[in-house]
Amino acid sequence: MIRWIAAILGYTFFRFPGAILGFIIGSLLDNTLSSSSKSGGGYERVFRTGSTRDRVSPADFELNLLSLASLVIKADGTVNQRELDYVRQYFVQAYGRERANATFRLFNDVIKKRQVSAQHICQLLRNRMRYESRLQVLHFLFSIANADGTVSTSEVNMIQQIAGFLQVQRQDFESIKAMFFKNPDSAYKILEVSPEASNNEIKAAYRTMVKKYHPDKLQHMDEAYQKGAQEKFQKVQEAYEQLQAERGF
Repeated sequence: MIRWIAAILGYTFFRFPGAILGFIIGSLLDNTLSSSSKSGGGYERVFRTGSTRDRVSPADFELNLLSLASLVIKADGTVNQRELDYVRQYFVQAYGRERANATFRLFNDVIKKRQVSAQHICQLLRNRMRYESRLQVLHFLFSIANADGTVSTSEVNMIQQIAGFLQVQRQDFESIKAMFFKNPDSAYKILEVSPEASNNEIKAAYRTMVKKYHPDKLQHMDEAYQKGAQEKFQKVQEAYEQLQAERGF
């Protein structure tokens, strides 16, 4: 775009030779800006310590999400290949193979070599994401931790810390966490009620959770996120049906 503007300006003042010179100079500027963008300009903009009013592009969001994923993967001191494979598959499904590979390359070249601040990333994300989308981020992180068949205590602690930075309510965090643990009270935690709750309270809680986790809430997000929302919604359904069977209502 710049090359054509420069060519027009050059022609205006110096006719045909000016147009050629303007096109050449504009091309150099275009290439410079393009190289800056590819070398991690978005990363620098998102992670700098400054005003959170800076606009975050889709590429920046992907890098932020990948950075949070890396914190969870490394939380227990080991890098599990199944967890890495889950993240890559998720990104390919959400953004396409070419775009996902580009994101991973930039992550390996730039971000992986620097210290990642969960607090700063979450501050950026929470100012730009709907609450239900932040819940989906937590579900995604728990899915990564569970990719090897178990969620360790250190992984839970890391995700809980991220949830706090994202300003996710404690009961919502416990609800999502319960979807990945089979305990006697898991169904109650998923529905955010106590085992002492009445049948009517459970029914009311179920209606509230259906509204909160309905996949339609994430229609503005990518297919992979919508799939995650469907998984959460299914867990809510299963929890309610389990309590219905146990209590006979």
